[in-house]
Amino acid sequence: MIGAIIGDVVGSRFEFRNRLSKDFQFLHPDCEFTDDTVMTCAVAQALLDSREDWSDLSEKTVAAMQRIGQRYPDCGYGARFIHWMFSDDPQPYNSCGNGSAMRISPVGFAAKDVEEAKLLSAKVTCISHNHPEGMKGAEATAVAIVMARQGKTKEEIRDVMSEYYDLSTTVDMYRTAWTGHGREICQVSLPQALVCFLEGNDYEDVIRNCVSIGGDSDTIAAIAGGIAGAYYGVPQEFQEKLLGYLPADLREIVEAFRARFMSE
Repeated sequence: MIGAIIGDVVGSRFEFRNRLSKDFQFLHPDCEFTDDTVMTCAVAQALLDSREDWSDLSEKTVAAMQRIGQRYPDCGYGARFIHWMFSDDPQPYNSCGNGSAMRISPVGFAAKDVEEAKLLSAKVTCISHNHPEGMKGAEATAVAIVMARQGKTKEEIRDVMSEYYDLSTTVDMYRTAWTGHGREICQVSLPQALVCFLEGNDYEDVIRNCVSIGGDSDTIAAIAGGIAGAYYGVPQEFQEKLLGYLPADLREIVEAFRARFMSE
């Protein structure tokens, strides 16, 4: 979860201002949290609020996303999602947007195993992004995080993720083929994020990969950052700096989630 939020913050200043290089200041003063962080915290809060059997997780997720999201209405939400967020009767709207994957990392840390990750991912995602590709993007991210937590190798993670997406394009190829800001859908962002993770040498290098390929930098980095954080761990220096970018209520959610689900 923390790895995803740092990815969002680092990538924030490059969204729409892509920098096709890995050479940049990592946590720059101009960085800021976006809707990716807000919704990640909302999912974390929903998991904290839910019953032990997760039977009310979908209901708690809707409530948390609306309650927390409405405090931060100008963080870059898509038009359809912001309508959903303020609706008196929020219903799924068949979205395949990459928002389903950028917010899912808490599920990867709360789930006991891959099968539970799939279950929880579906409960969290179906409330809005119920398009098959939206559901798949969230599930793949959550499964990759669980596998990373379990100590699986990158080869093992690649094999499973290749059942979800074609991962044959390399980071260099993505960078060379850059044509501008990418489409913000799972079919585009998930292969990019997964390849950036698989080719990274450590947590920081994964995030630098994400920025360097252009496109939806903050969300690609949030998705890959959640997986990389589980695989490598997040340097303490980055964790400490992150707190300075977050308001008190989001910091409290991060700390509460970490204490309950990430204390091992």
